[in-house]
Amino acid sequence: TRYGYGQLADQGSGNSKAMGGVAYGLRDKYQVNFANPAAYTAVDSLTFIFDGGISMQNTNFSNGTLKQNAKNSSFDYITMQFRASRWAAVSIGMLPYANVGYNMSQSYVNSDNSAASYVTTYSGEGGLHQLYIGAGFKIFKNLSVGANISYLWGGITRTMEESFPASTSNYPFIIQSQVDIHSYKLDFGLQYTQPLGKKHSVTLGAVYSPGHNLKNTAYELRQNGNSGESGTTVTRTDIVADYGIPTTVGAGLAYVYDDRLTVGVDGMLQNWDKVVYEDEKAFCKRARIGVGAEYIPNPMGRSYLAYVKYRIGAYYSKPYYMIKGQRAADEYGITVGFGLPIPRTRSMVSISAQYVKTKGTAAAFLDENTLRLCIGITFNERWFFKRKVD
Repeated sequence: TRYGYGQLADQGSGNSKAMGGVAYGLRDKYQVNFANPAAYTAVDSLTFIFDGGISMQNTNFSNGTLKQNAKNSSFDYITMQFRASRWAAVSIGMLPYANVGYNMSQSYVNSDNSAASYVTTYSGEGGLHQLYIGAGFKIFKNLSVGANISYLWGGITRTMEESFPASTSNYPFIIQSQVDIHSYKLDFGLQYTQPLGKKHSVTLGAVYSPGHNLKNTAYELRQNGNSGESGTTVTRTDIVADYGIPTTVGAGLAYVYDDRLTVGVDGMLQNWDKVVYEDEKAFCKRARIGVGAEYIPNPMGRSYLAYVKYRIGAYYSKPYYMIKGQRAADEYGITVGFGLPIPRTRSMVSISAQYVKTKGTAAAFLDENTLRLCIGITFNERWFFKRKVD
């Protein structure tokens, strides 16, 4: 997360995370699919869905010589969805867009002159979030379109500090940069479903999100000396610079058999190489392809295991990080998970495990191995119906 906006968040709910990130062609009336707003029309007229998820992960970092582990957890999403009319549905939610969190240091030791020894520490924190409202519209029986409009906001702080041994008279030196974002994001989606007989159907999905520059405020602080001590100087410089997000295009295909087996494939491309960040083009194109499947042995079975949803998937991605003009890494992931129905309700707990390997493209770049556990809870309630009394 040292570069750009940090690590970009997966735009997928509990079932998508277990299926290799596949989402563009999925139409599930029991789960919110905010990756493609055209899928909102899959919800039935009696249903109100409330969905949320979290992740916990352990990452091993290696540069070929040193290794280090890091554990953390994160909020994934919180959404709700309901039918607005026979031909329209609405969704509201909050999602992460990107996360920054790192701390690393390097020591310089001069055995002949301790005053020339120092430690440089680099740290960063923050991220971007999006609060969206979206709607899906059924144009024809098998064709739906939709759109999300999001308020995109957040802040990223990066700090570089040089500190010296206490025995010397040298003061620490700190440079801190801060950028705050307050802008918008638009997402458009389309889905077309073609039945192939009584038990077979294929859904084609497509998404588009236009790129643009973000409204921002940025500044840099330079501090020479310890905070609160006499002689310490602090200067602030406001920065006028452009920060942007990319144009995103994606397409997916999902095949469904008898409402029991779903197989999907997705592809996505983002033109980060055209995006300006701090008035510079500092990124490379981001591409991703994923495949996934979901299987229900028998939705009407008496055994609990017969109507558990079994999910599996894999993906390959080229992240947007660039170091010294070179793509920084390639990313591979495999996923597996379950959709566990809550007895005597229409609600569900989604659990998935993801193994992600981020391989540096050069020997000096970091490699990462991440094991991530994702837990999502979907409350599916029948709200919109009239009771009759005989």
